[in-house]
This record gives sequence, C-alpha cells and structure tokens, in this order.
Amino acid sequence: MDANNYYPDRDGHFPALDSFQTTTSRLLAEHLPGSRVVKVFNAILAQDLEKDARISGATDRRALPIAGDDGEAKTVVSTLLDDLGYDTVDAGGLDDSWRFERAKPAYCIPFGVEGLKRALAQAEREVEVPEGAWRR
Repeated sequence: MDANNYYPDRDGHFPALDSFQTTTSRLLAEHLPGSRVVKVFNAILAQDLEKDARISGATDRRALPIAGDDGEAKTVVSTLLDDLGYDTVDAGGLDDSWRFERAKPAYCIPFGVEGLKRALAQAEREVEVPEGAWRR
C-alpha cells in the first residue's frame, strides 16, 4: 500500500513528476519489481482516519480512492478499507493515481462515493487546487 504524496518543496524536484511523465506510485512500483502496489491512504488526513470511519451501510460513510494495476491486490485493499470503515472508489491503474494526489480536487476532502467520483473526474493533470484547500 502506497500512501506517498509528492511535495516538491519538501522532497526536492523530480523532473519526471514535475513534467507529468509518471506518478509517484509508478515510480515506487518501478523501484520494487515484482511488487503489487496499490495507492491508498494518501488522500485522507491522519487525524481523520479514526474520526471518519463508519459501519458498512452508513449514509455518511466516507469513500477513499485507490489505484493499482493488480486487480487481486485492489480487492484485498478494498476489503481492508471496508473493514476499517470506508467505501472504495477505484480510480484506475497506477498511471491514473495522479487524480487523487496532492493539489487535486479529491485530495483529503471527505466525500461519499458519488462525490469522490465527481472529484476524480474533475481532476486535470496539470492544474492544481490552491495549497491547503483540503484543510477546510
């Protein structure tokens, strides 16, 4: 499970990320050959993990995005999320994981399934939401 987020000011600049040629999760997968990487837990603030968890079927249940290239691994992660109190929205493969990285509409904003799907669809690769927009 990959919960990385790229903050250039903190992490230094990575030209492949700055030019949108790849994603942090794709880079991680390339560094761990044979691994089954699923991006998850990067789009929720640590203090919200316990606070936002709800039982299955709750009308105010939060959804978290995942991305990965291995369907079986994504199923395992989705089951874990359900057990922890979250619905899952599959955002696609590792190359699609940018849709819920830092400075995107789905980043750290508490959405249900439909709201999260809309936020993921609104994401534009080279457009960032204002810094700190997720700290409402």
